[in-house]
Amino acid sequence: MTTESTECCKSSESAECCQSSLQCDLGLTCGAWLLRLWLAMRAIQTGVEKYVGMKGSDQPISIDGKVNDYGLTSATNVKEYALNHYHGVPEALMKKFTEEPIMMQMKWALPLYDKVLGPALIVLGLTILLGIASRTSYFLLGLLYISLTWGLILIKEDSGVAWLGIHMIMIVMALMLSKHNRLCVLKKL
Repeated sequence: MTTESTECCKSSESAECCQSSLQCDLGLTCGAWLLRLWLAMRAIQTGVEKYVGMKGSDQPISIDGKVNDYGLTSATNVKEYALNHYHGVPEALMKKFTEEPIMMQMKWALPLYDKVLGPALIVLGLTILLGIASRTSYFLLGLLYISLTWGLILIKEDSGVAWLGIHMIMIVMALMLSKHNRLCVLKKL
């Protein structure tokens, strides 16, 4: 219960005042948890998706239960997660970045960013999910999204910039509700 709700309960004989304050605190706590879960899930899954690749196979087509004599095959692609599929920055975007004049001046930064992006998303997502230094984790996730926004502005991907803007609003809301965020480790950070 906050100090305001405590004062309300002390100064008023009304049980309604205490109950509405508790409901308000509960609502803010639930809102903080929902934002925490959403932002954590988004960061973790985005980081995990950096490890996805396609595994293809050709299977002979059976006709009446027997392998056909014509050499017909069916190609199937299956989504697969593996360390060797890692790509922090998708290849199509990587090509655009390497052609960008500003990025040509910082050739060392793009390969480093490519290697760090996926693990950073996963680690920040886990710290947010587990409530480990939530405010610091939210802030660092916001800085990561700002870096992604800068890159998308460079290559004129305005729809991606808009999506990241929505993410930033959610991070700011999570920071504003951080005093209501329960079940945290190192809550003061």
